[in-house]
Amino acid sequence: MNAIIKAIEERRSIRKFKRDMPKKEDLNQIIEAGLYAASARGQQSAIIVAVTNRELLKRLSADNCKIGGWQEGFDPFYGAPAVLIVLADKNWANRVYDGSLVMGNMMLAAHSLGLGSIWIHRAREEFETEEYKKLLSSWGVEGEWEGIGHCAVGYIDGEIPQPAPRKDKRVFYVE
Repeated sequence: MNAIIKAIEERRSIRKFKRDMPKKEDLNQIIEAGLYAASARGQQSAIIVAVTNRELLKRLSADNCKIGGWQEGFDPFYGAPAVLIVLADKNWANRVYDGSLVMGNMMLAAHSLGLGSIWIHRAREEFETEEYKKLLSSWGVEGEWEGIGHCAVGYIDGEIPQPAPRKDKRVFYVE
């Protein structure tokens, strides 16, 4: 089987990570895969903020937990030591589609490198706040950005989950 198709079929969302930080070169390869995602009209409207700082990860987790309505102390990133935040130019009509492709590429790249990943929402709500807009500015990110998602990445703690059975009647041929 083709390696790309195999990765697509085998990748799963991981909900338990080891605390060990992935190698920087692996994170860079994952980010690079995201940067090579298809984008509408070649605009490359999405950017990636790689967060590996534990204190900032705790803050992101707590804020994401609050937005999600979970009990205080729940970690929506499941202990992942790295979170790759995808944002897209708020003025670009295809921002959500472009950013979604970046997320998909990064999750497949993580899997291909033996790492786990999961897409965590609520980036839009976080980066709509003045607090997070100021954070972006402090990181050197200028402009108006919409949060697309958080790609939590790390070494898998446990087994890769089995795939759910594929639903019937999802493909229709018109010949």
